Amino acid sequence: MSTLLLRLAGPMQSWGTQSRFRIRDTGLEPSKSGVVGLLCAALGRARAEPVDDLAALRMGVRVEREGLMKRDYHTAGGAHRQGETYGVYKANAAAPDTVTSDRYYLADADFLVGLESGDDELLGKLDAALARPVWQTFLGRKSLVPGVPVHIPGGLLLGVDLESALKGCAWPRMGETPPPTDRRPARLRFVWETDDAAGEEVRRDQPVGAAFLQRSFTLRHVRTTFEELGGVVPLREE
Repeated sequence: MSTLLLRLAGPMQSWGTQSRFRIRDTGLEPSKSGVVGLLCAALGRARAEPVDDLAALRMGVRVEREGLMKRDYHTAGGAHRQGETYGVYKANAAAPDTVTSDRYYLADADFLVGLESGDDELLGKLDAALARPVWQTFLGRKSLVPGVPVHIPGGLLLGVDLESALKGCAWPRMGETPPPTDRRPARLRFVWETDDAAGEEVRRDQPVGAAFLQRSFTLRHVRTTFEELGGVVPLREE
């Protein structure tokens, strides 16, 4: 098995898996569907194309910095100017009016994501696409762009499994100044994709077929662990 590492960090992220109508949620870490969507953008893959090859990748997440959840009260339409009404048109042909929603985001979060596969050629294509994406990559929603490059130079680790890749990467990332000792987390949180038998949690974020056209997602099992910083996870020297 080999692993491709990528970094998802920015001022705002949103990884919803249960959004319905006026409530747009976010998970506490990237969703599988969101990461696959990001890969599709990098590859230039259209919404109508199947994504089963990308969905087959096993995903793991290391939380470099937990995000702060924020809520945005969002309005669309309803303005009046020069005698005209500007609203949001509805499928039932009702009069257009203002539509409100509550949208949740993660502020200042930072994640290291690993994608494991036995197909080194596929991982190589993804690594090249992330280095030079066809379309703009985004952090869960198209308006939320990365604050740093998603592509990690040297992030394609051939012959390295997912657990070894995520645990063995020093914290913080190369080029970053470690925070003062009293502001460092004692442990880092990991979320691992597992088979049905080993999973402790269930997420409905596993894409199926042309998932982004048909809105087709099924269940995925994950397990959460915590690893000591400076022990299992190496601490980068200042």
